[in-house]
This record gives sequence, structure tokens and C-alpha cells, in this order.
Amino acid sequence: MTLLVPFDASPLASKALEKASTFGDLLDEELVVLTVIPDDAEYARDRGWITEGEPFNADAIETGIQNRASEIAPEATYRTERVSSDEPTATSTTNVVREIRRIAAEIGASVVFIGSENAGSVIAPQSSVGNPVASDHRYDVYVVREPGGEIDPAELADIDSTID
Repeated sequence: MTLLVPFDASPLASKALEKASTFGDLLDEELVVLTVIPDDAEYARDRGWITEGEPFNADAIETGIQNRASEIAPEATYRTERVSSDEPTATSTTNVVREIRRIAAEIGASVVFIGSENAGSVIAPQSSVGNPVASDHRYDVYVVREPGGEIDPAELADIDSTID
């Protein structure tokens, strides 16, 4: 059994990697961290990989993201795939989704841990990889929707009040 975490260094992806690392340790399963880097500077800027005006450098992006992943899960196998954004009918996000699903099938992932605030939602933005990756039935999906931190007491439900 292999656990796969698509990782873009976002807070949700980081939390998903933390949870996958815990699962991998408890179940003694291999953990693979996958970063997919399209050759698209705008995509990189949107994810905070580079700043406005900073040149696109896939090698530097890969190194930075791998360093962050290693801080969270040093025992994981880290893998980077680069995809071309030249296809006229696909967005960079579509290409990233395709690559995640391809790698999940290639490694025989049993669970994919996704950090996404909208995976599984009825309405999903076009820029999210969560929903399309979560829709693949070849593996189970663990969706992390909150990056962690403090819980707002106003958001907690009074479970006792729902019991008759």
C-alpha cells in the first residue's frame, strides 16, 4: 500500500502531508510526496512559488518545495514531475490533475491525501486540483479542508442538543 500526497507547499497541502506521514508511520506504509510543476509562470505566481517579476525557475521551485516537504515528512519519497502547458485545450491545472492521477495509478496508490478547501464540493473552481483528483475511483481519498490551528468555539455544534 502506498500513500500519495500531491504537494504544492500550501498550508492545506502541508497539513495533508502531516496527516499522511502519521498514517504512514502507524500503518508502516510507503509515503510518496508528489509535486507537479507546469511550465507556467502565472500558475507558479498564483501558488506563491515565485513573486511578481521574479523569473520562473523550475529547478529553484522544486528545491524550495522539496525542502518544505522534507521538513514535514523527512521519511517520505519525494517526486517531482514537470508538465508542459502547450496543450491549447487544457489549463495548467488540468495538466497537473492528469499527472497526479497518472502517478497515482503508476505507483498503485491506495490513498491520496489532498489538501483542498473545496474537494468534494458541489461547485468546484477551475483552479483546484482537489475535486478532479478526488473523483478517481482507483484509490481512496483523504481530504484535508482546514490547515489546523485554533478552532472557533462559535463553529462548534452542541451535539447533546441534537439528541432527543
